[in-house]
Amino acid sequence: MDTAARQRIFDSFAAQSMMKTLGAELSHVEEGHVRITSPILPGALQQQGFGHAGLTFSIGDSAAGYAALTTLPLDMEVVTAEIKVNLLAPARGDRLIATGRVIKPGKRLCVVASEVHAEANGQTTLIAVMQGTMVPVPT
Repeated sequence: MDTAARQRIFDSFAAQSMMKTLGAELSHVEEGHVRITSPILPGALQQQGFGHAGLTFSIGDSAAGYAALTTLPLDMEVVTAEIKVNLLAPARGDRLIATGRVIKPGKRLCVVASEVHAEANGQTTLIAVMQGTMVPVPT
């Protein structure tokens, strides 16, 4: 990826107030792959004390969407058309790591996936898998 393409991803991510609220950070960007990390903050817990599924979904969706965006021209953005989540385990630990990837890039539809892992005491556990469709739209 060239510098302008990478910068576009970082600028777009910085404009997301939801990601700021969650304390999420963009930690890795390459063509077709994006990683987002987020602490499991006290304000993002569900009733049993685990990270809320909304946190898991939010960073998984964003990682997948930004992975799709890495494959598109600079005058395009993406929006999520649909995304399915399978929650596999509770979000226990200190932080979540969402890794998004492109399954099939396209001009009209991009098929994407992401995995979300919870990290606790240096160990990671796969807690969710997602697959969805991103729609390229003009900026």
